Amino acid sequence: MPQQLSGLIIPLGFLAIFYFLIIKPQKTKEKKIREMRNNLKVGDEIITIGGIYGRILKLKDEVITIEVGMDKTKLTITKWAVGNLASETVSKETSDSSNE
Repeated sequence: MPQQLSGLIIPLGFLAIFYFLIIKPQKTKEKKIREMRNNLKVGDEIITIGGIYGRILKLKDEVITIEVGMDKTKLTITKWAVGNLASETVSKETSDSSNE
């Protein structure tokens, strides 16, 4: 009986470590991104997951119209294609460079 329990302790320990090092941080990151996408508003400057910078002109359910470039080209994208807010990226870069 004790040998069976000791045979389970190591795999369960690995599962716990795997959960706390990989799964939990990933879920936290996904939740933060979901909240950011749900809180978007007209006028926000965004960066798409493809690296395109733009300003939100119109929000409609899961579809967003953004304005990009000097000639103010309009693109229609889905909400899940928003990677980040441009203001957050600039503030992260500023804080990273000041820490050096």
